[in-house]
Amino acid sequence: MKHPVFYHMSLIFNQKTLPISQNAHELFEHISSQPWAILLESGSKDHPDSRYNIITADPLATIETTGKQTVVKVGNQTTAYCTLPFNLLAKLQRDILGDIEQIETDLPFVGGAIGLMGYDLGRWIEKIPETASNDIDVPDLAAGIYDWAWILDQKTNQAHFVVCGDKTKFENRWQWWLRQSCSAEPAKQAFRLTSAWKSNLTQSEYGERFDAIQAYLKAGDCYQINLTQRFAATYEGDEWLAYKALSAVNQAPFSAFIRLENAALLSLSPERFLSLNHRHVETKPIKGTRPRHQDPIIDNNNKVALQNADKDRSENLMIVDLLRNDIGRVCSPGSVRVPKLFDIESFAAVHHMVSTITGSLADEYQATDLLAACFPGGSITGAPKVRAMEIIEELEPHRRNAYCGSIFYISQHGRMDSSITIRTLIACHQTMYVWAGGGIVADSKVDEEYQETFDKLGRILPILEKADHVE
Repeated sequence: MKHPVFYHMSLIFNQKTLPISQNAHELFEHISSQPWAILLESGSKDHPDSRYNIITADPLATIETTGKQTVVKVGNQTTAYCTLPFNLLAKLQRDILGDIEQIETDLPFVGGAIGLMGYDLGRWIEKIPETASNDIDVPDLAAGIYDWAWILDQKTNQAHFVVCGDKTKFENRWQWWLRQSCSAEPAKQAFRLTSAWKSNLTQSEYGERFDAIQAYLKAGDCYQINLTQRFAATYEGDEWLAYKALSAVNQAPFSAFIRLENAALLSLSPERFLSLNHRHVETKPIKGTRPRHQDPIIDNNNKVALQNADKDRSENLMIVDLLRNDIGRVCSPGSVRVPKLFDIESFAAVHHMVSTITGSLADEYQATDLLAACFPGGSITGAPKVRAMEIIEELEPHRRNAYCGSIFYISQHGRMDSSITIRTLIACHQTMYVWAGGGIVADSKVDEEYQETFDKLGRILPILEKADHVE
């Protein structure tokens, strides 16, 4: 089959388009055990942000930041840096693949950077105390520069094999993929938990921290502070099997599986952080949650109650104002708008209140500047952001690591999208970690906030407890 070649100034990419014959999980199965293999999955077709699934592996280069050092690997060469990781990422992508060019294509990704920005990468932007325990061995930034991907379009039922490069590079990558798809994957060990889930906060300890936040709110330190608890359990078996089980029941629009060298990330996120398309910026913060119910009448009542809840609207509006300010740092003056306020979006486990803020990225900035201006996302810190982060560091026993960071891609043709890594698990050294939290405001009630953390994990904790279903 002949495939088109796209030229635009320095950017060349080749594309082979086929009918979808294998779904995203079946395609990814061929490479799921490889370090730096990544699946970005958009879940159910019913959600407005669900259309494309992206699959890739075997990066040309990797970049990892731990603390104040960033290590870049290109082939057999390793170089360490102590400069701003956002700038290093942009430079590495440009050095490996060339300048980013705005071109016309519906595809979201034609080669570029994909990876994780953990919550603690924000320490490069703001000075935050270091008191919480840092006990998980996952980098603050872990990304690869990829010259190929499968793009599965759920709307057109087409699979696009895309390579950023000339015909020779395309044929080399296509042959590489054929070898992966024809080679027998080693048998995967069934996934099962080997301990019960245990939180890093008892209910009484959560209550003590809730009271401390109320004191800070009363004193005027903040308007809102996000408080989370972390659950952990030991496990055995293949993390990819755990992700498949979770994905099947969550169908979240910003889901992802990332296989790192010594860990795996399993994300079932419903929340967009930032997107960029032809310099159009969009962010969609979530604030406000109600549980789903099997009874459609009760379920709809929960949805209506959320829509009309003054507390949740107030909480949501605080974060909308924060994010308007954040994207305004790099958007053209007067371009920031709020086209949707207090929308209700429904997911497998919960209803969420979601607002949409847009703007136009100013000509002098690029995708990494946008990420740096807004990182970490205000919906998972509180307002004002820096003071909220200081209080989070004081009250939460452990660092958040990948949780409340972002999984992102930055494509060579000028598009970027990213999630907030809520509903996200880290599998590291045979222990699975997962967090849940919520924004605390002056009229929050401790029992309701505590229960909300369990509502948010209602389609995660129980699923992995059912070992017979995860194989």
